[in-house]
Amino acid sequence: MKIAFYGSSLLSAYWNGAATYYRGMLRALSARGYDITFYEPDVYDRQKNRDIDPPDWCRVVVYEGTIEALKAVAEEARHADIVIKASGVGFEDNLLLTEVLRHAPEHALRIFWDVDAPATLAELRADPGHPLRQALDTLDLVLTYGGGDPVIRAYRELGAVDCVPIYNALDPQTHHPVAPDQRFAGDLGFLGNRLPDREARVDEFFLIPAIRNPYQKFLLGGSGWGDKVMATNVNYIGHVGTADHNAFNVTPKAVLNISRSNMAETGFSPATRVFEAAGAGACLITDYWEGIPQFFAPDLEILVARDGHDVSDILDSLTTERAREIGAAALRRVLAEHTYDHRAEEADRVFRSARRRQVEAAE
Repeated sequence: MKIAFYGSSLLSAYWNGAATYYRGMLRALSARGYDITFYEPDVYDRQKNRDIDPPDWCRVVVYEGTIEALKAVAEEARHADIVIKASGVGFEDNLLLTEVLRHAPEHALRIFWDVDAPATLAELRADPGHPLRQALDTLDLVLTYGGGDPVIRAYRELGAVDCVPIYNALDPQTHHPVAPDQRFAGDLGFLGNRLPDREARVDEFFLIPAIRNPYQKFLLGGSGWGDKVMATNVNYIGHVGTADHNAFNVTPKAVLNISRSNMAETGFSPATRVFEAAGAGACLITDYWEGIPQFFAPDLEILVARDGHDVSDILDSLTTERAREIGAAALRRVLAEHTYDHRAEEADRVFRSARRRQVEAAE
């Protein structure tokens, strides 16, 4: 089956947190026989900061950030069996949704794939006339990369025919154990761009513990933190390219996951970095969110901190040997249950089920 997928970017992870998810999912779906074309706009300097070449498992069409170019690529939906519009494309999202659905053939599955359900649902609740909210009952399916039962219920209450989470996962070809790199040496590393809805939590879970643990070395990677006041034991290294993520994850004694506030409140929303770290065999400390045991066993495969004091306490007692044991256990778990091959199998099953419903409704 042919998929026309309209998303933010497959070729660039620059200010594009969905890149890892798209790459892992689409590569695994391609391996299952899907013929995929990914359409991405040339915006936010992403094309100047590509970190992969166009892959052989997916055709990529980059279009100019103009209305004319958007309408031209939206017309290509007419050739597809599955038409997918993702959230957060970054250029005229509402118009793109309207145009893509207008050109999707009658036989095609029409899917909205939400890579930031808490933010999207907040928009829909605030605006009854939102184009996506108006279109929900015309879609065959809403997929999300997180959220669990609260998100499923919310989408159904707003009119979606069905909503199914297809969670983040690991692409073992991209994220895997590597040798440590002394550029990333430290006791605790955190990798994340500076975002308004995450900054206060970074203060709480990372920067304040750095003050409380002055004899330990903290490593901060990501864009936008240059003018942030930090303790002298925090080494800020700026943007870390995807090619260095494995080394960043595996070199410090432990790495930290800090969810955006709305993701933490929603729960069942493991970020891609959770699986990236596990895939590298890293010892991961995560902030608390509901649903963690569905993915990793606390204290055995992951360490959980409810606040900055917990982070400090964990670091005080964490030995190198225990950190390695936790990282090894997390790697075993993620390879056994949480790869994109597992997710693609689930997505394939969901597509086929939606197709059956579509055929039955037409009879």
